Amino acid sequence: MHEIGLCESILGAVTQRAEGRRVNRVKVRIGVRHGVAEPALKQGFALVATGTTADGAEIDMVAVPAHVTCSACGRAEQSMDMLPVCAFCGSADVVVTGGDDLILEELHLVDLRA
Repeated sequence: MHEIGLCESILGAVTQRAEGRRVNRVKVRIGVRHGVAEPALKQGFALVATGTTADGAEIDMVAVPAHVTCSACGRAEQSMDMLPVCAFCGSADVVVTGGDDLILEELHLVDLRA
């Protein structure tokens, strides 16, 4: 489950930015080329966050597409497929860029003054 490694990286960024404050929600943008399944990400994050300031925090994932340019017909598009083919001519001879993002987009902290 490679999601654990990603979750550890996410948790590192979360705890660094939270500076000891409790975290209740995290939102990340993850490129399709990481091959991450959201249920596995949620399970992995819950596991690695146990005992930290993010223990019990929800994690939301926004999937980011890759950019695909067909070498056969020259058309370009975005794709959510791990192994894309050209949607216009069906060629598998494509150049794939992007879709490898891993961005901590939002961090919601618990207000302990309330």
